[in-house]
Amino acid sequence: MTAKEYKDIIDAALSKYFVSSGLPYDGLLESMRYSLTAGGKRIRPMLVLEFCRISGGDINKALPVACAIEMLHTYSLIHDDLPCMDNDDLRRGRPTNHVVYGECTAVLAGDALQAEAFGTIARSELPAEARSKCVEILADAVGSDGMCAGQFLDMVGESKHLTEAELDEINSRKTGALLIAACRMGVAAAGGSDKLMDTAAVYGACVGAAFQIRDDILDVISTSEQLGKPVGSDMQEHKNTYMALLGEEKCMQMVEKLTESAKTALTGVFGDADFLCDLADSMVSRKN
Repeated sequence: MTAKEYKDIIDAALSKYFVSSGLPYDGLLESMRYSLTAGGKRIRPMLVLEFCRISGGDINKALPVACAIEMLHTYSLIHDDLPCMDNDDLRRGRPTNHVVYGECTAVLAGDALQAEAFGTIARSELPAEARSKCVEILADAVGSDGMCAGQFLDMVGESKHLTEAELDEINSRKTGALLIAACRMGVAAAGGSDKLMDTAAVYGACVGAAFQIRDDILDVISTSEQLGKPVGSDMQEHKNTYMALLGEEKCMQMVEKLTESAKTALTGVFGDADFLCDLADSMVSRKN
């Protein structure tokens, strides 16, 4: 399966959710659907499906889990863009949710997407044990010591000079936790072993760190047209970034080293890791 084939499957599945049907709250569904179907790389759902596949599972049965993590990710983007957070007007090349639907509806759309993510897993056709494990992994990744904790640390760290270790602490939760969860949920959907689960977590952690550092680079060197969102916002919002702390050359060295570590982790554990190695490599030179 190629990345494009995975993306086509995921986009087709996501398009079936939250369709307006004459309900009095169709405005909420429209807002949820606006951001969920806005495109994007679909890296997290791809990781769910591919780790499920190479762990011996059925990707068709894991597809709701893949959709669920994209719902969760979309909720985080809607809330991240809000005026009280990053106050961004552009996301994935389109006006952000609150710009189109208003701040109150955007908050509710994010809230609903988060709840529906867990419901989508619970309603899937996976065995009960796999469903329970996926819900547990996702909850741990986004809760009070996961993604939300990372967002909080990022917020309180604004206008302060943070160390590299403090940046790692923020980004391992804010970005890394959900990418690790995607990898582990794929293994869980297949009923994979603890060894496979641990290896998936190492890969996800390395890819997540590389992804965030590359994001910091792109916020400085890219354009709004390429990135699909405002550039230079990190500096304007006084954000702590790896670019500000270490510079582009050091950041690129870190991205390359983390990418190699991600690929090495798979060696001898998963028999068919070509897709995941290629995906890790794509992080190094991505433009958006």
